[in-house]
Amino acid sequence: MRYEGPIYRPPSEADALLIQATVGCPHNKCTFCMIYKNGPRFRIRPVQEIMADIDSASRMYGPNVKTLFFPAGNTIVMKTDDLAAICIYARNVFPDLERITVYGSSQYIHKKGLSSLKQLADAGLNRIHVGLESGNDDILRHVKKGVDAKRQIEAGQWVVAAGIELSLYVVLGLGGVALTDSHADATANALNRINPDFIRLRTFVPKINTPILDDVKSGKFKMLGPHGVLKETERLVRQLNVTSCLASDHYTNYIDVHGKLPESQNQILAQIKAACQLPESQFRPFFIGDQ
Repeated sequence: MRYEGPIYRPPSEADALLIQATVGCPHNKCTFCMIYKNGPRFRIRPVQEIMADIDSASRMYGPNVKTLFFPAGNTIVMKTDDLAAICIYARNVFPDLERITVYGSSQYIHKKGLSSLKQLADAGLNRIHVGLESGNDDILRHVKKGVDAKRQIEAGQWVVAAGIELSLYVVLGLGGVALTDSHADATANALNRINPDFIRLRTFVPKINTPILDDVKSGKFKMLGPHGVLKETERLVRQLNVTSCLASDHYTNYIDVHGKLPESQNQILAQIKAACQLPESQFRPFFIGDQ
């Protein structure tokens, strides 16, 4: 098996076989992301190469692989027929596969449309991990996400309608002090309209070699402290009207809140309220991320 450039996978795909389908990210403009800023340039690997790596993995691990993730940063951008072909091929090689997963940004999902997503579902694609980040258009423009809330909502709704599991990521604190309330409100609205299978919380941490770190250092972007992030989380969770699994499975978060909504909503809110009573010195310190 061959790998090129940074290979990242969601924490929930920790046990998955990784077969690289694309290299880099076709957008690569988000001001908070450092992963592909120094390359390599985005490209899609030839289908025959991907299939050859699937064969190689079969020789190494046998036929009983349960989960498969196709890196890199935006594999959903592949031609629908090609992505469907490698999903079908993987299921033939690994007949016990329970899940095939990719990363995909909303703008590329939106370009595919519902019919192509249904084709991918029929081919065996089970889950797409999507960085929603925020439902606020001002924040999305500032971080150069390349998509607005309307298209993010439509793309998410189409994934759900196609029968593919949707795992959406929200970055707490991404609006800073100035936009914390509107970030929580607009993001809750987007999540309610999409009703994804999973809502995964991340807390904004400025990363090395990113434009947003320059804004933090200059004071242009004022970050929320631990209590600010917790209050934003409370405001977000309080407005959720979804049947999603909520998780904060990431090292950037100040506390771990998780549960099935709406059943766990009051329990999660109580946990956040209790955490707000603790002094900020008891939470993880500020740091600049390097990965």
